[in-house]
Amino acid sequence: MLPASLSSLHSTNVRTSPYLSPLSSSSSLPSPSPSLSLAPSFSHLHHRRLVSFNTVRGNNPLATKAERRGLSVTCASTCEPLKVMISGAPASGKGTQCELIVQKFGLVHISTGDLLRAEVSAGSEIGNKAKEFMNAGQLVPDEIVTAMVTARLSHEDAKTKGWLLDGYPRSFAQAQSLENLKIRPDVYVVLDVPDEILIDRCVGRRLDPETGKIYHLTNFPPETEEIKARLVTRPDDTEEKVKSRLEIYKQNAKAILSTYSNITKKIDGNRPKEMVFADIESLLSQAKREKMKKTTAVKPVHERKSRSNQVSSSQDNWKGIPTRLNNIPHSREIRNYFYDDVLQATQRAVNDGRTRLKVEINIPELNPEMDVYRIGTLMELVRVIALSFADDGKRVKVCVQGSMGEGALAGMPLQLAGTRKILEFMDWGDYGAKGTFVEIGSIGANEVDEQDDMFILVAPQNAVGNCIIDDMKAMTDAAGTRPVILINPRLKDLPGSSGIMQTMGRDKRLEYAASFENCYFFRLLYYAGTQYPIMGALRMTYPNGYELYKRVDVPSGGEKYVILSTFTEKPSSDDINDAFLGKPRNREKKASGFW
Repeated sequence: MLPASLSSLHSTNVRTSPYLSPLSSSSSLPSPSPSLSLAPSFSHLHHRRLVSFNTVRGNNPLATKAERRGLSVTCASTCEPLKVMISGAPASGKGTQCELIVQKFGLVHISTGDLLRAEVSAGSEIGNKAKEFMNAGQLVPDEIVTAMVTARLSHEDAKTKGWLLDGYPRSFAQAQSLENLKIRPDVYVVLDVPDEILIDRCVGRRLDPETGKIYHLTNFPPETEEIKARLVTRPDDTEEKVKSRLEIYKQNAKAILSTYSNITKKIDGNRPKEMVFADIESLLSQAKREKMKKTTAVKPVHERKSRSNQVSSSQDNWKGIPTRLNNIPHSREIRNYFYDDVLQATQRAVNDGRTRLKVEINIPELNPEMDVYRIGTLMELVRVIALSFADDGKRVKVCVQGSMGEGALAGMPLQLAGTRKILEFMDWGDYGAKGTFVEIGSIGANEVDEQDDMFILVAPQNAVGNCIIDDMKAMTDAAGTRPVILINPRLKDLPGSSGIMQTMGRDKRLEYAASFENCYFFRLLYYAGTQYPIMGALRMTYPNGYELYKRVDVPSGGEKYVILSTFTEKPSSDDINDAFLGKPRNREKKASGFW
């Protein structure tokens, strides 16, 4: 019988660890006592994590490859950050484009509207004065705004990450005050939309006072009659006030133009938001490249490489499948290999705009059906992925499903028991990534916040009598076009609480589960019905196809993996059997049922 079965690995040369830890022991680290609690183990083993956003790890053997490249949310001191101003009339789509710009380039969004609303909400003297002008549909005077904006620009995050100034300056005097302070953008973006379109957008706009969500009676109507009944018109969204605001905006925009005429770029805003952002992205990317020219000339070659270049070249630099995967616990080198392999594939998929992704990796330490399964290894993989995207300025929410069911049926899969606590106690670095760029949450629509850029779901799975898919679907619907990444999901149908298979809606559940595409897949292959030795491996990394490898013993006593075949789609057990036998493809076969 041939190695088509992907069974669990239980063998005599597999040894288990007496304690639970996110990092396997190695010769360079002392082994903790079995009596140690989980939290101290994390503290003991993670004391060499990143210490700041700007740390470059060099050749530290304890760092992952991503860490050795330098997990840096901010620019290095020699890299001048990008500075952008954006201007647009009311309802020009400026807010939407700001969100997309921040998500793509990681700039600090500074909105005069947000600053003013904070003052109004606080009931301060300056807030009460601003409220009078805002309710009258007029722009707030310069002296009320200028001090707040310049103070915000002086904060460390704006100076190191770059900034996106939204709604300021809006008069010649404000522009000149920034010039006097030597505060000048690299690009001044102006969204150009016809007046009649702007008026229609404003007059048809409605606010949900309970959620703060903005709707439009024609372009973006409310989902239910209940929501529709509670919608209100904002005080400044009447036609009269909108026309007044447009006239004031035009006067101020004309006055500002002289200050920024050589860096002003007009963008047609009367198009779908994706088309508008494509132009803005191209514009800002070019500005960023121009700024980088001044710094890359003096940097070593290995420091000049951008993250996108590292990602695109990862397949060329791949060194092959590591050997001795039966030895448990895995060495730090093996774990780092898989962490980096998963990370590179996931980054490529997200950078290509893929939004529904899954990672399936089934090495012994990540196989929950084995007695050597280590939840800490899975948590460490999740941490590497989350911190890497946080390094790119994205806000990542790491989600673990909570207890499902009610009463006597309440519970959660044993594999995930305590996972939320583990994530909370893990070392996320001394720079405070957790709570700023990384949040810990549960699975469900109510966990999706406006500021979240992407979501990582840790081993979502159905349990007997309960199905997680409904909560997942609600969450992905709420996430919209934001990436959702499943790590080792197990979404097959399980029996209901009565022992009968769940049937109602089964097709829809399976269809939803299949809607997530693999950005990474790795699984060891064994003879059907056996658990040793490893016969080969199946690997897929986005955007490449599936690669089938055979493990071969070498005369020196070692082993290596040689490629047998490649597949554009996930191969069946028959395909794998045929490859090991050297049989041609595309012939009629009966299902073997091995896989």
